[in-house]
Amino acid sequence: MHRIDVAERRRRLAVRHELAGRAPGELPGIARRLVAMHATDPATVYLSIRARASKPVTPADIEESLYERRELVRMLAMRRTMFVVPAESVPVVQSSTSDRIARDQRARLLTHLRDFGDVADPDPWLADVEKSVLALFAERRAPVSAAELSAAEPRLKTTLRIAEGKTYAANPNITSRVLVVLAAQGHIVRGRPIGTWLSQQYRWSMIEDWLPSRPAPVDEATAKREMARQWLATFGPAPVSDLKWWTGWTLTQARHAIAAVDAVAVDLGAGQGFALPDDLDQTDDPGDWVALLPALDPTVMGWADRSWFLGDHKQSLFDTNGNAGPTIWLNGKIVGGWAQRPTGEIAIKLLEDVGKEATAAVATEAEQLAKWLTGVRVIPRFRTPTERELST
Repeated sequence: MHRIDVAERRRRLAVRHELAGRAPGELPGIARRLVAMHATDPATVYLSIRARASKPVTPADIEESLYERRELVRMLAMRRTMFVVPAESVPVVQSSTSDRIARDQRARLLTHLRDFGDVADPDPWLADVEKSVLALFAERRAPVSAAELSAAEPRLKTTLRIAEGKTYAANPNITSRVLVVLAAQGHIVRGRPIGTWLSQQYRWSMIEDWLPSRPAPVDEATAKREMARQWLATFGPAPVSDLKWWTGWTLTQARHAIAAVDAVAVDLGAGQGFALPDDLDQTDDPGDWVALLPALDPTVMGWADRSWFLGDHKQSLFDTNGNAGPTIWLNGKIVGGWAQRPTGEIAIKLLEDVGKEATAAVATEAEQLAKWLTGVRVIPRFRTPTERELST
């Protein structure tokens, strides 16, 4: 069995994730080479691109790619997580992951409408609401907010009485959940945010209004095969369990997708992994490099087993649900964490001795990041011990 050791995996990470030498070409290429970029926290997309761009890039440049040229699209996808994907990847992501999420989210909403909303026959009721909302989009042919939609379709204001009598009781309306279902089904997309680039509220558009046309569908088997191929090209070699976790598929689905791309088994030292059959050559050493990556960066969140680059730093740099905080990277491994203080300064904490030269390189990168963020305070959506410690 072909052997691919940790050193080679780290070289591949450096080169394929555009962290050593930085990414050439246009901004969508960065997302394309990473397969998809985490977007649960809006800042992640901007900081992840900034960390990889070969030439100076501003938030306005990224906004132009997202909202003017529309080369990148937000989708609820793998593991029911928000991602930004290249526009041409929408059909693959839709069929391989989003369609199942749509079914699950709609079924859950139907249950809640019946149990917490007193809708006796929720399926036809919800279908009529969905039809009405899509008719509003077709009529307006322009980005609209959730508030505008609920004003035009009062049934979106239907409330759910959850945990009545409990201290954590809540009475949310169904507006956002209906929009999430329609988006997961591929009918609508999140467009420009309401507010700054850090905002988590968006205007919505029909997908055929946002993109040049509605993307042609891809069958599920073909989509899963293509997703596995792209993932292995960027994150391989890796165990099938990593692909299962990243996609949110079942283990059987992940194994079938691995087999469909003719992936070959390789020895990772600590276990078996898989690589594309034409991807077994050794990667040239990219040299020394340093990167400050944001919370939920796609590199940090690319594998379930992170031991080969994370070491024993998980407790400091991840929250209890497995969400990564801001990390400091050196030559293919995580060596510390960082945070932005109220003053705008980037505070760093090295969790191991990296030597004077590397420490100086990290400090320089922190200064450059602070300048890039001038006037903006970034607080991750999911706080980690090191980030909380440094951000005060």
